[in-house]
Amino acid sequence: MHSKSSCSYRAQEPSPSFSGGEKMKRGIWGLMRPVNPGIRLAIAMSALGSVAGLGGVAALALVVTALFADDSQVWNWVFVSVGLTVAGILLRVYSFTVSHLAAFKLEIKLRTDLTEHLAHIPLGYLLTHGAGSISKVMQDDVKNLHAFVADSTPLIGRSVATPLATLALLLVVDWRLALVALAVLVAGALFMRVGMRNNKEMQLRYDAEREKINSAVVEFVQAMPVVRTFDDGGTSFGRYQAALDGFKSIMVKWLQASGTSAKVAITVLAPMPTLLALTVAGLIFYHDGTLSFSSWAVVLLLGTGMAESLAPLMWLNFFIRKANASAHRIQDLLEVPALSVLGTPRVPEDATVVFDNVSFAYEGRSDDALHGVSFKVPVGTVTALVGPSGAGKSTVARLIPRFWDVSRGSVSIGGVDVRNMTSETLMQNVSFVFQDPFLFHDTIAANIRMGRPDASMEEVEQAARAAQAHDFIQDLPKGYETVAGERGARLSGGQCQRITIARAILQDCPVVVLDEATAFADPENEAALIGALANLMKERTVIIIAHRLSTIRDADQIVVMDLGRVVEVDRHAELVAAEGVYARLWSSHEQARGWTLGQRGTVKS
Repeated sequence: MHSKSSCSYRAQEPSPSFSGGEKMKRGIWGLMRPVNPGIRLAIAMSALGSVAGLGGVAALALVVTALFADDSQVWNWVFVSVGLTVAGILLRVYSFTVSHLAAFKLEIKLRTDLTEHLAHIPLGYLLTHGAGSISKVMQDDVKNLHAFVADSTPLIGRSVATPLATLALLLVVDWRLALVALAVLVAGALFMRVGMRNNKEMQLRYDAEREKINSAVVEFVQAMPVVRTFDDGGTSFGRYQAALDGFKSIMVKWLQASGTSAKVAITVLAPMPTLLALTVAGLIFYHDGTLSFSSWAVVLLLGTGMAESLAPLMWLNFFIRKANASAHRIQDLLEVPALSVLGTPRVPEDATVVFDNVSFAYEGRSDDALHGVSFKVPVGTVTALVGPSGAGKSTVARLIPRFWDVSRGSVSIGGVDVRNMTSETLMQNVSFVFQDPFLFHDTIAANIRMGRPDASMEEVEQAARAAQAHDFIQDLPKGYETVAGERGARLSGGQCQRITIARAILQDCPVVVLDEATAFADPENEAALIGALANLMKERTVIIIAHRLSTIRDADQIVVMDLGRVVEVDRHAELVAAEGVYARLWSSHEQARGWTLGQRGTVKS
């Protein structure tokens, strides 16, 4: 059985772990380690470019001096000034090229690592934290790091090298005027410090509000059918508007808290205040005869840029804090423990499924959702899980493909604990057909091939025929090459479900878990779905979550659950005769089948 399938029993290599590997340094510098050589080169080239540019300005000052002195060396200094200026420009361009290449490399690595890591962490984490939070990490936070590496790393070199090199040149020319320029720089730095004193806290609040907006947008778009049916937009859009108002509020508070100091800092660090101070001080020293005109000219040309070059540090500090916050969120996600293999990886001997005294609690909950669940599903049999809403049926089913790990006890397939299998081995042995089918924005053929990318077109069509899907696929504009649309938007619910069943048939796993696939099907689709499911269940071990009890009357065994516990296990007739929980459920089911709508909305039975 299953001899041609990718789900055949064979040893697999352990899957890679993307839980962050060795403990990385927290923050941006830890995440940027793979592209550190490029970043260092970009900073160095930017610093050299700034120094070369300053050299060009200094040479220009000597040109002015030579002109006044009628010095024959004037053209030599012109060539030196032009050469250093061009060299500075080329070095800065090269710096930005290197930094952008490093940024793209880092972005690709982060997106790849995050995507692969998400495939190995418990499903519970994804459900608990929501799509908005995770999409913010994978989109906004990765973009923030890309922008930091691309634009801010050259800024680091320029912001550090320019004031230091300028101060050094000024000290050589005239130490008194150098101190005047330094005093302006210190005054600007102090105002800058005051303006940025609450930046860390405000950045955290800013990010929290951005996350709320992301979550509100995802919820609003996904719930659009419900919104258009039940809501005039006031309630649903109100949540989005509230998120926008919260974001606006935090931005206003941030600007109010730092606005005055930041404006003063920017004003002080502009060229004019420094030029004014150097002009006044220079006049005093020039009239005293302690300062030559040429030295004064050099100081005026160089000094105005020293304080101005410090202004980017204010923005650089903001960029670092923003990138650092993003880096911490990315690292938090990468450090979520992956579902690791316990001990030496093993391969199942057959398709027997056994729950042995299983208890389970959801993350963040102190009470157990399952209590001591035990039952056995023999090879090639059908077992139905039934019970009232909230009994734990879906939780039991999701422990088989290891969407979560048990808290106590064990779930095994073919005598092997699922925690002793690699993710590849587990996927090759278990197919899961969800009640809510999901199709990717790809062709019908690609969606069916998802479990077996190497399957031939003939095998894809055979699976589609078995799933009662071939005929309607042929009627589509491009047949199997038709794009399904986002989440299968171009197909009906029943058609999407049959595509997912075809996917499971092609994957040909020996264990199939079904979350009642016909729960919301119309009569026409239900007949096709039942035929598709019958083909899927042939010669396989099947666990089915049953909402319609009429669909599981012929199951080999029925496991009845209530409040997270197994309360009955038997066949349909015996369970009805036992007059327990299942008998009450069956009675309610039979009564519901007889209900009809009467006049004026009354219910008749």
